[in-house]
Amino acid sequence: MQFMPRNLRAAGVCVLAVTGAPWMFATSRGFASSQTPSAQTAQKPLVHVLGTIKSIKGSTLVIDSDDGGELTAVVKQGARMLNVEPGEKDLSHATKIEIADLQAGDRVRIRGQNSPDGKSVVALEVIAIKHLDIQAKQERERADWQKRGIGGLVKEADPATNTIALTVSSLGGARTVTIHTTPGSVLRRYAAGSVQFDDAKPAPLSEIKAGDQLRARGDRSADGTEFTAEEIVSGTFRNIAGTISSVDAASGRMVVMDLLSNKSVTLVISSKSQLRKLPPEVAMGLAARMRSAAADGGTQSGANPPGTGPGGTASQQAPAPSTGGTSNASGGPGGAPGGGQRSPRGDFQQMVNRLPQVTLADLPKGEAIICVATGGAASEEVTAITLLGGVEPLLTASPRSSQALTLSPWAIGGGGAEAGESNP
Repeated sequence: MQFMPRNLRAAGVCVLAVTGAPWMFATSRGFASSQTPSAQTAQKPLVHVLGTIKSIKGSTLVIDSDDGGELTAVVKQGARMLNVEPGEKDLSHATKIEIADLQAGDRVRIRGQNSPDGKSVVALEVIAIKHLDIQAKQERERADWQKRGIGGLVKEADPATNTIALTVSSLGGARTVTIHTTPGSVLRRYAAGSVQFDDAKPAPLSEIKAGDQLRARGDRSADGTEFTAEEIVSGTFRNIAGTISSVDAASGRMVVMDLLSNKSVTLVISSKSQLRKLPPEVAMGLAARMRSAAADGGTQSGANPPGTGPGGTASQQAPAPSTGGTSNASGGPGGAPGGGQRSPRGDFQQMVNRLPQVTLADLPKGEAIICVATGGAASEEVTAITLLGGVEPLLTASPRSSQALTLSPWAIGGGGAEAGESNP
């Protein structure tokens, strides 16, 4: 839906549109006009700026532009100023606001006249989305992803039947859940090399392949074997478990001897990488819990043999992520079950999400780590999405512990979530 002021409709001017993402604006770059060439020459062309308010002083807004760089917008007296809620597709429910209602962090779309040097604009229209409204919507959707989410390793995707066979793992074994998509299901896929959810792009079911990690939000059947997805995010990731061979803080790189592939891997630590570390007492408690689960031994009905993935093949290159969903995060590691069967893996991922961030200085040579990273299994250099140190007790707790407690590439239910319409 386009935001089309009435005085521009007659002139046929294309203006900016709001996409389905509730706080992301997109541009429509085509401009048409019914004016004569002489009128066009006399009138300055209008420009459109998308960005985030950095600061406000009087009627002047300093904007961090989505196109890069900083731009000053002077709001003209009598300019049209509206506020819209996250998720709105048009201005039918927009409300009038004043400059005093704006705050740093708000998302804005500005239409106005550009200066000759292109560094400032006289704003004739300001459409804003409040950053507090964005945060509230993010929190609601994160909670829904945690409550109604499921995650695992893709065993098979069948576009003909609009279904995905998903292997959902836990310390006690693995089971297959059939994911059903509908015409209304939203499917997104992580961009290659990206560590941010907001880089995920719409993608058809045909792009989902065996071995991909996938997370879906929707409704599950009573027996848990069927799941109807409202939204799906998938991607090709690599899980790494091993010890640090060297750390170069200056270049943001870490070399790890990967126990799963028995090869050295270079991890690139970007500004978006999440680095966390288990306290020793928590690691020991988790390890005891894993040994107990291993001693109980039995695999669930339909589970693959220990150490294998979907179809009985080795799953060392891409073990399944956290299942999330039904676990009770309040119990914490080693807590007693309550309110039905809990998922140790779900508790683990939620606990990881709540740990404070650490730096490369907190992860010395010889440290045992597990990591989920971008890139395929053949790559010798990948970018870390989430890395967790202090895991030596976990890696030695049971023969298959390095595969059982892999990390999810998407944060759920905890701090440090990335921006995006939904952040699973």
